[in-house]
Amino acid sequence: MKESEYIHKSHNVSVLLYHFVCLAKYRKVAFSPEVDDTLREVCLEIEKRYELHFLEIGTDKNCVHFLLQSVPMKSPTQIIKILKSITARELFRLHPEIKKQLWGGSFWSSGYFVNTVSKFEDESTILKYVRDQGIEKDYQVLDKI
Repeated sequence: MKESEYIHKSHNVSVLLYHFVCLAKYRKVAFSPEVDDTLREVCLEIEKRYELHFLEIGTDKNCVHFLLQSVPMKSPTQIIKILKSITARELFRLHPEIKKQLWGGSFWSSGYFVNTVSKFEDESTILKYVRDQGIEKDYQVLDKI
């Protein structure tokens, strides 16, 4: 889809990336090429209204992986609520055959997986960087005048 970028706001600059995995209710096979296309279109509409930017969407037969970028004002919980509620409503509306398969009124299972993703480094590199902050050898010592 696209790459992440720095989001500039009045009081912060961020590049927050999340990997979400959502399962269809009862792990039913709910996705097909047509449903996948609709899901992508719905996500593009979500981008226009909310500060969410979908970098990649990958579907399997019973789950979806989202790689998305957001702003610090939106928590992962808020993001997943927006994502699950809007996509479920629109998928049921545009693909009524799914509603017959998922007989409980819910498209998504109640749980989800979320992981933060780094644009630049992995955990061990960041850990070392933070740990090494303030080590004297990195400072230039100015001669006294």
